[in-house]
Amino acid sequence: MTDQARSAFISNEELSLPSRSPADIAPHKGARGLQDELRERWSPHDEEPEHEQRADSSKTAQTGRIVRRSLRVVAGLVIVAVFGWMPLRAMWQASSVEAVVNSRLVTLRSPIDGQVFSRLDLSRQMGPVSEGALVLRIVNPRGDRMRLDDLRRQLARLEIQRPSLSAKLDAVQAARQDLARQAAQFRDGRILQLQARIAELQTSIEAAATRLEESTAAVERASSLAKSGSVSTVELARVTREQSVARQTELGARKRLEAAMVELAAARNGTFLGDSYNDRPSSVQREEEMRQRAEDLKADLAQVDAEINWLAGEIVSERTRYVERSEADIRLPATGQVWEMMTSTGEDVRAGQPLLKILDCTQAVVTANVTERAYNRLQLGDQATFEPSDGGPAIDGTVTNLTGASGAPANLAINPDALSKEPYRVTVTLPPVNAVANGCTVGRTGRVVFSGSGSKP
Repeated sequence: MTDQARSAFISNEELSLPSRSPADIAPHKGARGLQDELRERWSPHDEEPEHEQRADSSKTAQTGRIVRRSLRVVAGLVIVAVFGWMPLRAMWQASSVEAVVNSRLVTLRSPIDGQVFSRLDLSRQMGPVSEGALVLRIVNPRGDRMRLDDLRRQLARLEIQRPSLSAKLDAVQAARQDLARQAAQFRDGRILQLQARIAELQTSIEAAATRLEESTAAVERASSLAKSGSVSTVELARVTREQSVARQTELGARKRLEAAMVELAAARNGTFLGDSYNDRPSSVQREEEMRQRAEDLKADLAQVDAEINWLAGEIVSERTRYVERSEADIRLPATGQVWEMMTSTGEDVRAGQPLLKILDCTQAVVTANVTERAYNRLQLGDQATFEPSDGGPAIDGTVTNLTGASGAPANLAINPDALSKEPYRVTVTLPPVNAVANGCTVGRTGRVVFSGSGSKP
């Protein structure tokens, strides 16, 4: 303040006094005073920026102090708002008291009576098991195979009988072919015989016709001579009788020729006519008998083949049924983890007896207990979020079950009665997961925050 007043005084003095030389000032001040006055006179512009810089620095410092104070006030307000909002948000937001990741259990039972054999080393199998994996095998060495054995005996009998029938059929067909060949030879011979007889009859007819002509001529001569008395009446009668005999002989030959022609036509058609045998020769009859026998054997053989095929199919079906009754594979119906083994290797079990329980890790749910106030605000289908206690990522789900204080526990791995802080329980279904890749998260604890329409205040 002294320097500023002094500067102001000097400036006023400079303004009020006229310009003086150093010689004028010398009598009043010493050398030091003269130097100061000269410095003040000749350097007014160097002193003025220094005073302005000091004023700007003072203003900047004051502004910084104001900004810092403002920031502190804002930070305090933010902290107060945050710590005040969290309890308020907790009061407004419905959440569970306790929550645990749960899953439903699948109980596998024995389909048959038998002995248990393990197909999976459950002592070393710590993670989830894939769907369709073979876990146990049930073998029943005392299975009923009476019908299977009976069917096999019938099949063996028919298989032994079939070659005999086939051999009989071959023999009958060979005999039939032989008899057919004999019948053909007989027919051909008979036709040749009839043709020869017809030729003979034709010759006889020609001879009879010639004799008839001769006798006719003799009768005519005898009749002429009898008129003149040269031939006696007895000779005329004899010649007339011979004419009649020749005529009848020719007529008989022609009738026998007609009969031979009829017999030849029948023989060519396969029918044989005669007095000493029936319409068919014995070779033809036997050939017909062999044909009928062959047809019967073919029918029997076809029936045997049909029975063999039927028995073979029945044996396959009965073997399958026997295997199903004597052997059974227990496979996992879904990807999961063995939760409880209720039997051991070598143990005899009955049909329907529980063998093991499988934890279905792909369809996880969250069971949680809530206060009565939160329970009354929830609805089925509300959206919920499970927040694990270990800091893992939150999982979104849907409220699928609301159980009051008197509700019965569901078929879950972890009994909801274990959550005992509040009697009201909620089940939240989580989206399906790949249990093999992500592992089975059943048993993880945390809390459920409900954000559905029914849980809004």
